[in-house]
Amino acid sequence: MRLILATSLAPVLWGTTYLTTTMFLPADRPLLAGVLRALPAGLLLLALSRQLPQGAWWWKSWVLGMLNIGAFFALLFVAAYRLPGGVAAIVGGIQPLLVAVLASAVLTEKLTFPRVLAGAAGVLGVALIVLQSQARLDALGLAAAAGGTVSMAAGTVLAKKWGQPLSRAGRPVTPLATTAWQLVAGGASLSVLLLVFEGLPADPLTNSNILGYLYLSVVGTAFAYFCWFRGLSRLPAGAAAFLGLLSPVVAIVLGWAVAGQSMGALQIVGIAVVLVSVAAGVSLGSLRRGGGKRRPENLRPENLPRSYAREP
Repeated sequence: MRLILATSLAPVLWGTTYLTTTMFLPADRPLLAGVLRALPAGLLLLALSRQLPQGAWWWKSWVLGMLNIGAFFALLFVAAYRLPGGVAAIVGGIQPLLVAVLASAVLTEKLTFPRVLAGAAGVLGVALIVLQSQARLDALGLAAAAGGTVSMAAGTVLAKKWGQPLSRAGRPVTPLATTAWQLVAGGASLSVLLLVFEGLPADPLTNSNILGYLYLSVVGTAFAYFCWFRGLSRLPAGAAAFLGLLSPVVAIVLGWAVAGQSMGALQIVGIAVVLVSVAAGVSLGSLRRGGGKRRPENLRPENLPRSYAREP
């Protein structure tokens, strides 16, 4: 339960991205927002972990960095600029179903009827929230939000498939290091796109802009992604994906509480349905993994003789 709660901090913090973007960041600078969110956070975590990729993990980190960070951030901020607060995150409601389908094809996780039902309930919940939105929906913004959802779903499943790399000493690399690699790879790739398509800002950033970027980079990215990838390394991909549904709930509640956006009865029902879907989806995944039982100390690989240390 502690692991689930810690992992859920990530989508909760991601849900604040949309309000932060619209209230504090300069207009029409999605690539700049992505770079200043990802690259400083990655360099900070890299300085803390003091580990670099080895061998194949150079290109694996770039692939995961593009899926989870580079492409996702670019599409995310396009959606955030072109859609009202909460609506962009709501499109992410299809992610648990998408992850479940991909995990059944790529991983050993089964696509069961209860999980599909829970995912469908999540989609229904976010649909109820969307239907009550009074704001105009932008086609390009919706396409960007959908593209970001697909990118993040693919990155989630692929990160789970590849697992945690080993250091030269033969020990698993910490999630702090792998998170740093992805953020640096994604942020560096976004920097190239920034120079080609947007260019550097002509006007200096205001204090409000700096505070917004600082919050997104340190809290909404460095800390949030560390929580996410740490949880993903220990939870089933399908179960972790359901936690992502907390993001639209937080976004729509903040839009109502802070930005004065309307929220009707059906939206409240939708939020309740989403929360039930999250609880069901996470519970199903956790139960299938044995309820979180830990391997006894004397049966852990590091405590076995060398001849028994290898996994079959």
